[in-house]
Amino acid sequence: MKIALLEPLGIPDETLESMVKDAAGTGNEVVYYNTRKEDIPTLIERSKDCDVVVLSNFKYPRAVMEHCPNLKYICVAFTGYDHVDMEYCRQKGIQVSNCAGYSTVAVADLVFGMVIALYRNLIPCNEVVRKRGTKAGFIGPELEGKKFGIVGAGAIGQRTARIAAAFGCEVLAYNRTPKEISGVTFTDLDTLLQTCDVISLHVPQTPATVGLINKEKIALMKPTALLINTARGPIVDSKALADALNAGQIAGAGIDVFETEPPLEPTHPLLSAKNCICTPHIGFASVEAMYKRANIVCDNLRAYLAGKPINLV
Repeated sequence: MKIALLEPLGIPDETLESMVKDAAGTGNEVVYYNTRKEDIPTLIERSKDCDVVVLSNFKYPRAVMEHCPNLKYICVAFTGYDHVDMEYCRQKGIQVSNCAGYSTVAVADLVFGMVIALYRNLIPCNEVVRKRGTKAGFIGPELEGKKFGIVGAGAIGQRTARIAAAFGCEVLAYNRTPKEISGVTFTDLDTLLQTCDVISLHVPQTPATVGLINKEKIALMKPTALLINTARGPIVDSKALADALNAGQIAGAGIDVFETEPPLEPTHPLLSAKNCICTPHIGFASVEAMYKRANIVCDNLRAYLAGKPINLV
């Protein structure tokens, strides 16, 4: 089989290529493209003769796969897979695996980096001290004793809940299907939004979750509340959130994901919103997470080539 890695995966090129060739074994060809290209003509050229492709989070549409008659398997080196045309894959019998789990620690870390930065005003404090200013006006609250809301109680949501509990928070959660997790009180979404001081989003992007946090839902939140989104951008109505921040309707937000991958247009509403920390979709991308991901990719490839695919979605 011909196996193509369509982009780098955040570890040294030589290491990744060696790992994948070892996973592929003898008799299979491995091609590694060490540049990320997202335009359809380039993706067609890179994929057209392949039986297997590996990609992370760029769009991989029908318009590419229609030119790939040999394509049998896609390894998505990412947790979410909504950027791959799954309907076309189902029609053509193309199997798809993901790499869930590699970024659980990294994403949860970023959640609390954002919360603490917002609560303790780290960014404005950094600026004011360089201008010979003081802490006046920048004294913020502690996490201990706050109600911490988790929307989506999967692996990342559960790790976030455990860390919140370690900070001394009362943890509430909303999940589409009922769960029982020690130390977590499950409730409906509206109640969570109305009562929690911090709300952290951890749901996948599906037709049911796009626009989940809209103007009406944001209006339920406390004026002192923080909203953290390290999940998927379209889950939140960015314009509604920016309007709420600018009006002082909620206290702050930490946003790592947007409707499109960065770079963003300068006119994006959240870039000029008050008390909003924006990061360029870096939540999943710690040094350790990149190696974890590469190992899962290789495990997926070995399993598929052995006729026993794992992590199918």
